[in-house]
Amino acid sequence: MNLPALRNPDQLALFLDFDGTLVAIANRPDEVRLDPETREALADLNGLLAGAVAIITGRDIAAVDHFLAPLRLSTAGVHGLMRRDAQGHTYAAAVDSGLPAAIERAVFPFLAKHPGLLVERKHGALALHYREHPELERASIEAMENAAGNLRETEIMRGKMVVEVKASGGNKGAAIADFLNEEPFAGRRAVFAGDDCTDEDAFALVNARGGISIKVGPGPTHATYRAANTIEFLAWLRQLPAHLGG
Repeated sequence: MNLPALRNPDQLALFLDFDGTLVAIANRPDEVRLDPETREALADLNGLLAGAVAIITGRDIAAVDHFLAPLRLSTAGVHGLMRRDAQGHTYAAAVDSGLPAAIERAVFPFLAKHPGLLVERKHGALALHYREHPELERASIEAMENAAGNLRETEIMRGKMVVEVKASGGNKGAAIADFLNEEPFAGRRAVFAGDDCTDEDAFALVNARGGISIKVGPGPTHATYRAANTIEFLAWLRQLPAHLGG
């Protein structure tokens, strides 16, 4: 394990990816499970850090709230297109509300040929999951790239067994920067953990701010620390309240 020993909770702000970091990745997004021990650790950490804990995810905020309930944390969703601050105020990028449907229409011929693929609709985005059909990876990416090419002001996001078309703008690094401009995050040293290539913007931002970046799992990264997998990272996270509280 190559993970940091953290102290001084009044000086830290903790930012956490969700899938692949707080929960093991499942074949379907709705099948993930947040362990009660992890939820308890997050609640303890949120108290120790005076509310300076936030989830930074590609999911919609409402989806994260569902898995964390009854715990409710500051959250940035859809790779930064949505953000809820510590006071409960939600900010959403101005996007075409019809964009997810337009993306789905553009890839419908491909989806009709491969009904086993899973579509996830979000605010200003649509994700195509091919985890249950890895042989369709290249075809799925090409279908979504073609869809994006016919739509204005969109961009492609690729993750683990998923490809997404979203409204342009916003990323996880920018979302963390916004949090660090607000209480209770302002003036604290950022700690961010994530597992995917979509987390690299956040790693770069945190590193540039003198923070601590943690990659969960294998693969090239800008992060300065690494956990071998989700199990190892969660073991560290669950012990963190005792270390900070002690």
